[in-house]
Amino acid sequence: MVRRNDGRRAALVDAAIEVLAREGARGLTFRAVDTEAAVPTGTASNYFGNRDDLLNQAGARVYERLTPGEAEIERQRTAKPDKETYAALMRDVVGRVSGFRTGYLALLELRLEATRRPELRAVLTERVQADLAANLAYHEASGLPGDATAVKLLYLALNWLIVEQLTLPDVLSEAERERLVEAAVQRAITE
Repeated sequence: MVRRNDGRRAALVDAAIEVLAREGARGLTFRAVDTEAAVPTGTASNYFGNRDDLLNQAGARVYERLTPGEAEIERQRTAKPDKETYAALMRDVVGRVSGFRTGYLALLELRLEATRRPELRAVLTERVQADLAANLAYHEASGLPGDATAVKLLYLALNWLIVEQLTLPDVLSEAERERLVEAAVQRAITE
């Protein structure tokens, strides 16, 4: 059995994310990943059984990198559970996701590719459902105002705000985006 280097595997998956964001799913080849990761040609094919495996792992890695750190989670847990805290939390989420531009763009490419690849669609569906369930559980445990419907509405609205910010950044100013996040929380949370 060939022993694999976990650090190199992560670097290859991170390189795949960069290629997806820049070139799209059609540009994602083992050779492109090798070039992006600055490793010898053939390295990616030694770590991934096929292109689908690489696509699936890239999707999972984006979510790993978007997960907030323990310090951020603890700060959120100890904040006052009100609309202002909720709005601050949503601004943090938008900032964190937008800050990993290539990851989110790669995720959009993966979602488009999932319309043609049932296995990838299953992986992404499971991951997004798990992410949404975790958000709902966190919301319930946090004591923040609002119900499950409000959480889902904010999830959907802010995802499109992020798409707008990353793909057409001049449509809305940063100040407008901030106001829209605040307005989305105020309107979705009716308590």
